[in-house]
Amino acid sequence: MTNPFLSLDYEPALEALGEEYYDPVKAAEFPQQRLRFRNDRLLPRLGLDPAAVSDSDFIEAFGLLQGPRPFLALRYHGYQFGEYNPYLGDGRGFLYGQVRGTDGELYDFGTKGSGQTPYSRSADGRLTLKGGVREVLAAEALHQLGVRTSRCLSLVETGEDLWRGDEPSPTRSSVMVRFSRSHIRFGTFERLQYIQRPDLIRQLLDHVIEIYYPHLAAAADRDAQFYAELVRRVAMLAAQWTAAGFCHAVLNTDNMSITGESFDYGPYAFIPTYEPRFTAAYFDYGGRYCYGNQPGICRLNLEMLQTPLRLVMNQSDLKAGLGEFDEAYFSAYRQLMVARLGLNASQLAAETVRELVQLTTALLYETQIGYHAFFAQLARDFNPYWRKDWAEILRGGEFDPAPWEPWRKLYYQLLNDLPLEAMATVGEQLRDRNPQTALLRPVIESVWASITEADDWQPFYDLLATLWAKQ
Repeated sequence: MTNPFLSLDYEPALEALGEEYYDPVKAAEFPQQRLRFRNDRLLPRLGLDPAAVSDSDFIEAFGLLQGPRPFLALRYHGYQFGEYNPYLGDGRGFLYGQVRGTDGELYDFGTKGSGQTPYSRSADGRLTLKGGVREVLAAEALHQLGVRTSRCLSLVETGEDLWRGDEPSPTRSSVMVRFSRSHIRFGTFERLQYIQRPDLIRQLLDHVIEIYYPHLAAAADRDAQFYAELVRRVAMLAAQWTAAGFCHAVLNTDNMSITGESFDYGPYAFIPTYEPRFTAAYFDYGGRYCYGNQPGICRLNLEMLQTPLRLVMNQSDLKAGLGEFDEAYFSAYRQLMVARLGLNASQLAAETVRELVQLTTALLYETQIGYHAFFAQLARDFNPYWRKDWAEILRGGEFDPAPWEPWRKLYYQLLNDLPLEAMATVGEQLRDRNPQTALLRPVIESVWASITEADDWQPFYDLLATLWAKQ
């Protein structure tokens, strides 16, 4: 039988740009291939019936790494913790192929842990199994929370022992395949500026607009419109992370997608309590990429992207585009937070929206109640009869009631401003926006302990089922 992955209509979109953007590479050979995760939820977008795709199809395509086109290690640079690094590029993965989805969009299959490339330097080009498990969980949790994110198509354990300084070693190895809209990064443009090739910047910008912003392709001012839309997309992404209580941890410019999509989950964490200074990466000693800094860092990265773009774009257009960031971010963040409270920001006065969000974050910060637990309890305990007595809202628990009073009174008022029949919609939205399971570090570590101690994958699959429950 024909492997459906190898029979897909792959498009050489990036390959056709020429070898200035990538290096053809070969995949490593691994001693074993054990499929640990397959994302059947993505297969219909590829026009595939999950029932017609076997585990061996996944293993042949993404474990043995058989592909219909050359594998491409992409070239890029980037600002890492504020310092420019010209020695980057795909060091442990490559572009496996690009496929048009049933929705008409072009998607990338990108590997991680598939072996050494010209950019591996002294590294082994491998991915730990724990790193793969963590990325699968992060992508699915974020997707469930409404974040525009890459997903994982598959995870294959490869049977090698790896040595790492941040994991008990030896540790197990894997190859993961990421399903994303694009692997073109801010750093892809920055490299072209570094090697002084404005002609290639122009070529790449045209490619990005035509493939990923086709609705702008015919516009006379399409460059300006592209950058302004990218700014809005990144502002929305930062708002989605913040509302979701997510800290990416490594927002270098090589980890920023030109499509405004979240990807590449290393030392990420979901915040346990509302603390803007929360830092997920143990090596981020100064807190540069802490939870509360993420919007500002995203804005700074967009500003850094202007350095290569201004070689082919009007400076005033770039300035105007970036000027939209703050309003786009705060507007999106407030809407998302109000939605997590079961309400609709468009039905409230702007001042009321600001007050509600401010009181909510102040409450979370002052009480240090669990960030995700607060929203989960709100969804679980919501009662239309809260309209009768503000003191009944989230009543119970061992906490000082004083900090809760201003928030409760405003929430009570807003519930009473709605007709009684709207309470069902409030409850439904609360349940839809606020899952009962949060992907906190202890949850991930518990799943990993079952895998590493007993090779028991059931807790991993059970957790995924919980994350998918509202999809």
